[in-house]
Amino acid sequence: MSNHHDYPGRIGVLYGGDSPERPGSIASAEAVFKALSGAGMRAEMIDLGDLGELGATLRARIDVALLACHGLGGEDGKVQGHLEQLGIPYTGSGVLASALGMHKPTFKTLLAALNIDTPKSITVLAEHSVESTLTTVELNLGYPVFVKPAAGGGSLGAGIAHNVEELAGLLRARRDQPYAEYMVEEYLDGIPCTVGILDQGGPVVLPLLTFETDRMFFDYEAKHDRGLRRETCPAALPEDVEQRVTEIALRVHRLIGAHGVSRVDFLICTDGRSPVLEVNTVPGLSEQGNLATMAAAAGVSYIELIKRILDTAFTKVSYVP
Repeated sequence: MSNHHDYPGRIGVLYGGDSPERPGSIASAEAVFKALSGAGMRAEMIDLGDLGELGATLRARIDVALLACHGLGGEDGKVQGHLEQLGIPYTGSGVLASALGMHKPTFKTLLAALNIDTPKSITVLAEHSVESTLTTVELNLGYPVFVKPAAGGGSLGAGIAHNVEELAGLLRARRDQPYAEYMVEEYLDGIPCTVGILDQGGPVVLPLLTFETDRMFFDYEAKHDRGLRRETCPAALPEDVEQRVTEIALRVHRLIGAHGVSRVDFLICTDGRSPVLEVNTVPGLSEQGNLATMAAAAGVSYIELIKRILDTAFTKVSYVP
């Protein structure tokens, strides 16, 4: 299937589910559906919440699944496995890469094994008491620290603690969240930078994107309200930094076995470090989103980006773990 022909089959745009990232997923799906329909292609939106009931009928309804689902259940290999079982081609990464990208503690273990810089962290399980966690942080990290769910995105459930009291407060508040596992990470000062990778006969890095925000950190609000952030794309980084970040992003993409598309997030620090924060195997797909912004800087229109992502459903090797 080439980039030059509109896909004749029936496209199911999968979105939603009940993860905390549902609103972002709906925004992605609506934009994708509108672009595909506008290009005369046959598409329908399918909420992940309906997948269980649809089951076998899904094969009769769609020929390919374009994934616009973020967070738990949609980006972590669960949906990918379901579609594998049904024999429906789907966009992006397979089960293993999706799971590795979503579970940050495992992902960071892999990075450390390859000597790829990532902020030092400890994992906090539901059974760990607040007191024992505070002691571990004191001994291993010091302050300030950054707290975030071990599997989740969009900066949801995240925050900064400058001292032991603030961390205790964040850890107690986390008990009301749907995430069972958290991470406490060393807090680093720097500029967030994201690197988009798109398969074009092999993974190609799009122009880099950097952000600045006056908020405490690049939080959910700053990610979803353009008025709260300033974007630079292509990024104005020193050449050596840009080269290093580009090379590492490609290494990370290959390390987890990502396919077709990914987005690797970095922090560009004042001390010369540029640690990897995370990898997204189903990046946001709205027209104002990071991936679309980087694609536009590379001269790739929004509909062309969506068509290239659709292509990734048909370019996987025969067996993807």
